[in-house]
Amino acid sequence: MTSRSGGFSLVETMLVVGITSVIGAIALPMMRNTIGDYKLRGDARALSNTLSLTKLRAASDFSQARLFVDRNGKSFHVETWQKTGTPGWVTEGGIVKLALNDTFSFGVVSTPPPASQNTIGQAASCVTAAGDAIANTSCVLFNSRGIPVNEAGAPPAVGAPTASYALYITDGSAVYGVTISATGLIKLWRTNPTATPSWKIQ
Repeated sequence: MTSRSGGFSLVETMLVVGITSVIGAIALPMMRNTIGDYKLRGDARALSNTLSLTKLRAASDFSQARLFVDRNGKSFHVETWQKTGTPGWVTEGGIVKLALNDTFSFGVVSTPPPASQNTIGQAASCVTAAGDAIANTSCVLFNSRGIPVNEAGAPPAVGAPTASYALYITDGSAVYGVTISATGLIKLWRTNPTATPSWKIQ
């Protein structure tokens, strides 16, 4: 009677390694996509929540507040208008940075979410205290009642209520849009990156 020593043969070991490699090759892209989707969704919700905070800051301080978006720097933050002392915009809280693959863009999407903008586009440029446009920025300005208004020259001048504000972010796999109605209602939307989008409220 012959006895076999304990352990695995070379063929058995290679079979296990092969199966593990195939499973890993299938799972890795799926896991990468899932993580990317979580990051994009997290950035979209952070943008929407910060916009709500901006609206509240304007109303609570009886002043103006704006969400300042640096499109090139892929970041955003809240600014309030300081009425006392030297008038000017003051940053409140921290600066929020988008995830590595996320950008302020709507990609190939050609139509805005329903009942929002007439033509899809990022919110207009921020302006300095002198009223000059700041390149590669977007701002959403709220008046002292928490209503979104157009910037009209140097602060504290403000224009009429507007429903044309929107901000979009994407990583190429999906597009999120945050829209603000003339009454200040903030909505978060999502669509796949196609020329004819199907926006869904989030």
